Amino acid sequence: MNRPAEETAPPFVENAAEPVRDHLLGASRLDTFLRRAGTLTLQDRRTLVDQALVLVEQNYVHLPLKAAMHAVNPVHRLRLLRRRLERQTERTMPREWMFHAELSEIFHSLRDLHTNYLLPEPFAGRIAFLPFLVESCAEGDRTRVLVTRVAEGFTAPGFTPGVEITHWNGIPIADAVDLNAARFAGSNTAARRSRGVQSLTVRPLMIHLPPFEEWVTVSYVDEAGTPRELRENWRVVENLPPLVGADPETVVFQGMDLDGDETNRAKVMLFAPHVVAQRDAAAAEEPAPSLGEGEVATTMPGVFRARTVRTASGTFGHVRIFTFNVQSPGRFVAEFVRLIRQLPQDGLIVDVRDNGGGHIHAAEFALQTLTPHRITPEPVQFVNTPLNLRICARHRGDPAIDLGAWVPSMEQALETGAAFSGAFPITPEEGANSVGQQYFGPVVLVTNARCYSATDIFAAGFQDHGIGPVLGTDENTGAGGANVWTHELLSDLLAGDEESPYAPLPKGAGMRVSIRRTLRVGLLAGTPVEDLGVVPDRLHRMTRRDLLEGNADLLDLAGRLLTTQEPHAVSLARATAADGALRLEMRAENVDRIDVYLDQRPRASLDLAEDRVDVTVPDAASARFARLEGFEEGRLVASTTAELVT
Repeated sequence: MNRPAEETAPPFVENAAEPVRDHLLGASRLDTFLRRAGTLTLQDRRTLVDQALVLVEQNYVHLPLKAAMHAVNPVHRLRLLRRRLERQTERTMPREWMFHAELSEIFHSLRDLHTNYLLPEPFAGRIAFLPFLVESCAEGDRTRVLVTRVAEGFTAPGFTPGVEITHWNGIPIADAVDLNAARFAGSNTAARRSRGVQSLTVRPLMIHLPPFEEWVTVSYVDEAGTPRELRENWRVVENLPPLVGADPETVVFQGMDLDGDETNRAKVMLFAPHVVAQRDAAAAEEPAPSLGEGEVATTMPGVFRARTVRTASGTFGHVRIFTFNVQSPGRFVAEFVRLIRQLPQDGLIVDVRDNGGGHIHAAEFALQTLTPHRITPEPVQFVNTPLNLRICARHRGDPAIDLGAWVPSMEQALETGAAFSGAFPITPEEGANSVGQQYFGPVVLVTNARCYSATDIFAAGFQDHGIGPVLGTDENTGAGGANVWTHELLSDLLAGDEESPYAPLPKGAGMRVSIRRTLRVGLLAGTPVEDLGVVPDRLHRMTRRDLLEGNADLLDLAGRLLTTQEPHAVSLARATAADGALRLEMRAENVDRIDVYLDQRPRASLDLAEDRVDVTVPDAASARFARLEGFEEGRLVASTTAELVT
């Protein structure tokens, strides 16, 4: 992409790292970009509102919940907007940005990051950005906003990571964050405020309107304590492409915060171009660029970062999962297992902060690798409407998307008046338990308010199955509990139906809707994830050291939590067959009993006095698989399955 001839690229673009320099050269100033906007006709606007009404009134699973919790009536607001459009002409209709603003605000009033109006060209696929990143931290009872990243080549007097922002466009920063947070969807206060901070400097334009201001004035205090001020133009550039395209076979199982996914890719492009280089090397099957200390090379650098970390309590494994947005859940789990096997086995920190979700199967498949217990996937429900019943009935028994399980309860609702269908899992239980436990040390999960969708599902499953403590840097996760479908997918599901209410959207616009709500299992069985999220077992407020010194205080606390637990393990050292019998030599750690299953049949139970035990099972020489379950004081603490080679 070539930059406009009348503009000169700023120094931070000219000095950008090689993988993204050419990309950033296509950036334009906001005012230049906006000259190309404004192509919707009056009929285009009417079509968009009509289609929004179909999705919100007839497909949207959270409509009863949102009306109750937030006192909103989006259906009536859409009808009023449609009525006003009927009275307008091409000459009297307001400017296009006002239409986008009103339709976007109706969707944002739902406080649901799954249910979106996606702006048309030229906004789709582009971001507005400033060349620095800000984050908040706690110091005593005060919240501060610090600069944490600066684009390479961007300079201003005393403007370096660690400086404190005091005002934004003349507004005290705390008030500026709250005002910004009020503009964006978020299911709870923590989620809205977190996004209020994030969107100060990065905004995906397909979901958010462009900034009203062409530039920002930032007041800050440098390291010497000197108050300073800078003025910086907003710029617009095409974002990095998604890791996964809109594959019909995977889009059905999506649970993703599109805003978060777009923002994370933009932050990689602007502030972590080395990740782009790693991704390009992995795609070309070339050696990875240099890694950080203790870091393990991965074939999926946009998805994982695995490393050994030293804390005040010891050395542990740390794996960051940036996204679940992958094409193949099986490949995702295989790479996750490969990485955690190379990390210290005395304790693992699984860090899903800022993960906006992705493929629900990938999220729920990963849980089994961290626990000896069988995973129960979260069940989901449709809201009962004639249109949802029609879609499900049409795809009863469809091998690509079998919706038959929900049909009987939806048909019954015509008589009972039930608001929701029966609840059945999206994730196949067989797949969620196909590989079993692979890590046997204690595990702690780290979350924040920007965990959303499939990541909410992952965090809920982690807590519901008692895998380990949840350590949160906010009071809650993002609380996005749904499977999300696009308008395009819904239209395809009724393709060929002459009475389908779906019509093509104009000018590359799009819409998404929460179609099936997720419910928790275990002690909180039946509780919706939407708006409630996952409350951490332990809360940690991010500190200045965390923001500027690699999460030092956060990792120290995670290490302390790991030391309160002990590892448990069972393994099969050797299997030999003779005279029709099978001899198993087993090893264990912190286990006082092992139960032995051969080809899924219970065959032996042994008490342990030390860390090894042997057993001979008669008439078992032909067995193909052995499953060992380890117990401590009657509690299942470890499990492994092995293919027998005798």
